[in-house]
Amino acid sequence: MTNTISPNKPLRSATRVQMITLVGVFAAISTILMFIEMPIPFMPPFLKVDLSGVPILIMGFMYGPLPAIYVTIIKDAIHMLSSQTGCVGEFADMIILCSFSVVSSLLYRKNPSRKGVVISVLAGAATITVVGSLANKFMLIPFYSKVMPLEAIIDACHAVNPMVDSMNAYILFGAAPFNLIKGLILSVLTLLLYNKMSGFIRSRMA
Repeated sequence: MTNTISPNKPLRSATRVQMITLVGVFAAISTILMFIEMPIPFMPPFLKVDLSGVPILIMGFMYGPLPAIYVTIIKDAIHMLSSQTGCVGEFADMIILCSFSVVSSLLYRKNPSRKGVVISVLAGAATITVVGSLANKFMLIPFYSKVMPLEAIIDACHAVNPMVDSMNAYILFGAAPFNLIKGLILSVLTLLLYNKMSGFIRSRMA
């Protein structure tokens, strides 16, 4: 029989201290991982994958969506200090990873098992495919178009992916597959890490 853990269950004092400590530790790890970016072939050059979402998902599994959101906000706030996108990229990342961690942590905490992890991260990957596409269409591209003409942006994307010849094509063949690939990469790495940390994660669940 699988125990259902309420995300609203009050934290004991000791558990709260552990949670706050781990928020700081995981935020530091996530901040470092965000500096390591990897391009994906045939994707627009300004879309790059980093692994900072993995600690955030693990935090969500242990303590629920709010601590995972705290880690995301701290990590992106630190990166805003050296932002090259006027903080828009960090805001978009915040929206994407918050949506991923909220969906994944809520689903996992209803079924804290290996099967529950698989279901939760795949649902999270599907979520950020949609959320990431919307963030690009309504946040990233409109911002960049004020600095660089939209036609120039589309041309730059078209140079690496000939199917991108318009804004809608960019969303369909650029942003959407990029965020799906990113979600799947984070999902696989989280699953591998979960296999090593499942006992620790369950012992910290509140």
